[in-house]
Amino acid sequence: MANQERTISTPEFISGNALQIATYQVLQQDGSIIPGAVVPELDQAEAGKIYRAMVFTRVLDERMLAAQRQGRVSFYLQSTGEEATTVGFAAALDDADMIMAQYREQGALAYRGFTADEFMNQLFGNDLDYGKGRQMPIHYGARDLHYMTISSPLATQIPQATGYAYGQKLAGDKRCTVTVFGEGAASEGDFHAALNMASVLRVPVIFLCRNNGYAISTPSSEQFAADGVAPRAVGYAMQAIRVDGNDVLAVIKAMQEARKIAVEHNEPVLVEAMSYRLAAHSSSDDPSGYRNKAEEDKWRAKDPILRLKNWLLSQGWWSEEQEKALYEELRQQVLEAMKRAQQRPPPPLDAMITDVYDRPTPLLQSQLEALRAHVGKYPEAYPKSAGGAKHG
Repeated sequence: MANQERTISTPEFISGNALQIATYQVLQQDGSIIPGAVVPELDQAEAGKIYRAMVFTRVLDERMLAAQRQGRVSFYLQSTGEEATTVGFAAALDDADMIMAQYREQGALAYRGFTADEFMNQLFGNDLDYGKGRQMPIHYGARDLHYMTISSPLATQIPQATGYAYGQKLAGDKRCTVTVFGEGAASEGDFHAALNMASVLRVPVIFLCRNNGYAISTPSSEQFAADGVAPRAVGYAMQAIRVDGNDVLAVIKAMQEARKIAVEHNEPVLVEAMSYRLAAHSSSDDPSGYRNKAEEDKWRAKDPILRLKNWLLSQGWWSEEQEKALYEELRQQVLEAMKRAQQRPPPPLDAMITDVYDRPTPLLQSQLEALRAHVGKYPEAYPKSAGGAKHG
């Protein structure tokens, strides 16, 4: 409720630049801890799991961009440079917390146990794809890992997360929902509607803005005049924090604290992770048209994987020999999974309608029959798949 107690007799304006939010950081690039920094508690096994997920994401991205260039897959989106954010937030959650991601959160899935084969089945849209080939590549979903299937339209997952978290509040199961989006999506109306609804209803949702500097080709300096996205939380009476998105330890600790607020007090939280999109927006984008190499090199020097590696080395938990072996193992794992997925047949045509309704409607049945007739009439346009099975 707006403050009705205080009154003034002269005009008094609040400056939109009055709020400047500092960035929480723990790790420096050389792997040392900033003196006095609050550090999350991690043992060697957990730290190794986090690092493995980050490296897997980098290896997957490199291999699949190459596969797209070779014409093996139609489309791909990389997470290069943002792995600390996409893996770190998942490491701070309970495995049963719901994740509603955008499309660069491969790392969160990898951390939760999504296998190379599961990634590849979705990317190639084969008969083992959980989405039955209905989605574009990188639109992952995993019911057992509490990871909602990704949608193409920008920001749709943000109000959905508020609604899901309201259900969690009513269920009283002490879970939360985390929705991840870029700073470009924070300019959509869905963002504001979601934050307002979450604040009014007091639901356990964490809004994680992955501020990577660009909304496709539009730099953040041309997206908003205020000090980033985090200050917007004030207008919705919710707590917020800004974190170094290339510092996985800072991301984990910030998200752990955000989760406590969400789950223990049924309050929404806004987290802004400051990072940089080292890769192109997608495999269809050429970033050289809107930014320069010097800018990219500045951020390459802040590589989140190298930062965590340096910390692991300083702890005595890692070695260069283990580093080499890990990359070799993961590259082989990804390559073999890709070969397997590419050899599998596509989903049968029936899969297009079998679970849209409890029973396919007459209209859907007639449309399916028309499609079958079309494929039969033009067999040369629908060649056999790599696995030898026809499309349908």
